[in-house]
Amino acid sequence: MAIWYDPQMSLEKIRNMSHGTMAEYIGIEITELGENYLKGRMPVDHRTCQPFGVLHGGASATLAETLGSIGSFCVLNPELNFCVGLEINANHVRSVSAGFVYGTATPLHLGGSTHIWDIRILNQEEKLVCVGRLTVAVLAKNRN
Repeated sequence: MAIWYDPQMSLEKIRNMSHGTMAEYIGIEITELGENYLKGRMPVDHRTCQPFGVLHGGASATLAETLGSIGSFCVLNPELNFCVGLEINANHVRSVSAGFVYGTATPLHLGGSTHIWDIRILNQEEKLVCVGRLTVAVLAKNRN
């Protein structure tokens, strides 16, 4: 059974949320919406590399936070709640200098006030590049 609030949630709806954002600027694309996961990819290029020519750790953290935040948004009733990142942790395991990296976000906890997401980022050879954990705060829209 899917965890998404809107049973009609689609990649098109999710992609439309990224227009004009950092995710769009650095080329993050949402590629798959499963029953309990979200996948995306990010190019390793001049927008996402550090001066030494390898993927910037901050870019990996951006991919992780983007996937987890979109996941939390899709779990919530947007009439009642919104969500914001509370904490992100990223362990960088391997460098990448070209191509794409691929992230998969799956929930570890979907509570009433917090969500916790596990995000695994792999290279094109499906080797682990980064593992992240994102904690998201769930807030009421009528909050003063």
